[in-house]
Amino acid sequence: MTAEEIKQIVLEIVADIAPDEDLSNVKPDVKLREQLSLDSMDFLDIVMELRKKHGIEVPEADYPRLASLDSCAEYLGPKFAEKGK
Repeated sequence: MTAEEIKQIVLEIVADIAPDEDLSNVKPDVKLREQLSLDSMDFLDIVMELRKKHGIEVPEADYPRLASLDSCAEYLGPKFAEKGK
């Protein structure tokens, strides 16, 4: 799975969690919480959706590695590869 595909998956999850957010201008290198009105519960929902929809576990210690789209792609790439996606 490419970095762009992973970023798209994360954006789709964010769109489900925060349907009123405009995701058309999200900058991949800026923290999501600085660009969008996401609180800590929304962030936990993102982690839960990754587990529920894609079988990807993110330990709490690794949450900061999901701050931006770029860091999500970097962190999640090997995890999707392990799942054979």
